[in-house]
Amino acid sequence: MRTASLYRFLTVLLAGVSLVVAGRACADTFVGQKFAVATVNPIATEAGVEVLREGGNAVDAAISAALTLAVVDGHNSGIGGGCLILIRTADGRLTAIDGRERAPAKATPDMFVIDGKLDPMASQTGPLASGVPGALAAYDKAAKLCGSKPLSRLIEPARHAAAGGFVIDSRLGAVIAGTKEKLRKFPGTRAVYFKPDGTVYREGDRLVQKDLAGTLANVQEHGIDGFYRGKTAEQIGEWMQANGGIMTADDFANYEAVERTPLRTTYRGYTIIGFPPPSSGGVHVAEALNMLEGYDLAAINKRSSVDATHLIAEVMTRVFADRAYWLGDADYVDVPRGLIEKAYAKQLATTIDLDRATPVPTHGTPPEWRQDLFGRHTTHIAAADAAGNWVAITATINTSFGSGVIVPGTGVVMNNEMDDFSIQPGVPNAFGLVGAENNAIAPGKRPLSSMSPTIVLDEQDQPLMTIGAAGGPKIITQVLLGVIRYLDFGQSLADALATPRFHHQWRPNELGLESTASDEWREELASRGHRVTTLPSAGVSQAIAKTKDGRLMAVSDPRVPGKADGE
Repeated sequence: MRTASLYRFLTVLLAGVSLVVAGRACADTFVGQKFAVATVNPIATEAGVEVLREGGNAVDAAISAALTLAVVDGHNSGIGGGCLILIRTADGRLTAIDGRERAPAKATPDMFVIDGKLDPMASQTGPLASGVPGALAAYDKAAKLCGSKPLSRLIEPARHAAAGGFVIDSRLGAVIAGTKEKLRKFPGTRAVYFKPDGTVYREGDRLVQKDLAGTLANVQEHGIDGFYRGKTAEQIGEWMQANGGIMTADDFANYEAVERTPLRTTYRGYTIIGFPPPSSGGVHVAEALNMLEGYDLAAINKRSSVDATHLIAEVMTRVFADRAYWLGDADYVDVPRGLIEKAYAKQLATTIDLDRATPVPTHGTPPEWRQDLFGRHTTHIAAADAAGNWVAITATINTSFGSGVIVPGTGVVMNNEMDDFSIQPGVPNAFGLVGAENNAIAPGKRPLSSMSPTIVLDEQDQPLMTIGAAGGPKIITQVLLGVIRYLDFGQSLADALATPRFHHQWRPNELGLESTASDEWREELASRGHRVTTLPSAGVSQAIAKTKDGRLMAVSDPRVPGKADGE
């Protein structure tokens, strides 16, 4: 059964005008018995649902939806980017698959120092900005380990949408218009997003991507070797060499998706399953929850939502200070496991003043930081089925349309994930994040990620919730708020995602509140010493939770025209 409010109905009648009630937009929500899928695009959600109706499982559905998003939501994710996949299978097994991009073999720590001067734009746009894509390798590994359908079947909705085209919605139309100067720079990209008369495609136009359809068909026929060891890799390598890039066909051939051990921590009797490094999200969602566990958060929020916001913001600040110093690819640098120790969180929490914002000059020092170590623009897909398969996939090409590059003949939008490295210690990236030596560039290394696919298990170790988000560093705070609002504040899943969000990432020292937050909320937080700024949006989340009567509730974030569906 589908739940739809009168407000949502009126929103449709008002031709896309955003309707906000008490600061909350209306989320697209589905409740069903057999399975559920939530993504940012109705075409992708339907691709996942159709796989489930054919007898596939939630893993199959999530992969098919993710591949379809590569076509219909290509400014956010695609096979030219990467992903992190977190899976809980019906038999209780937990799997984490790392499809994060890797630095090319010729990458160096000072590769963005050009003519003796740092050029931060070179890490964001053009041939040097891309890491070796990992998404397709990760989808293939997930399908083989935990799925029930061949990758060729899961790709078909994406290939069909690329070959036959789809109607551009308001969101994609706005992003194309907003990034047209970047897209105009590269002939292969102009050929896709610009019309023969020199204008860009816009809302209501049909976008056909025949080169991308050909690349996907090649993978259907030859498997991922058709991408990593065939024509596509050669085309990209040759273009990079001719245009000042360093990525080669050998970089593609040497790429492997890695199976990692999921992070498993606890929070008030629940089990939180997160992704280990090179994700910073799993570590720091756990670190934040460990700090908050020492407070009666539900009582604090009931007394005053401002008190709760202040406390959570102070926790965010300390978490991001640690992120900037300690986090990196654990295959290359030492990342201390003490960051997720409850004793360390308790120690950090003692520095919080419940009445005033306090300076956080530097990172903390977790216990045994030398010895106890981890082993060596974006979208999220949530899927679950009645058999007990629950999936969280976060996929990305970084900022909108990544590097801006589509290599002619491939149709593939290349990521700009090299910007997620610390191109120099202390130099902010496109999201304002700073980093240290642990996240410096090295050949083959994976850049630090904020992607935070998360699964919550109940007291009986059964799946209760899957959640993830898009939005750069705001991914971490979105997931944290979604979990808190659902578990601690008792909000419905729809309200947990729709309630105005806030974000603090230590540097810059600002507490960002979404524009739908009340003036009173802002003023009271400012009076406590916070430098309050306005965010038009603090990202986009997708989630599924099990209701008290055992059904599956899927919610697509109301900030974008996504879709939750199932049966």
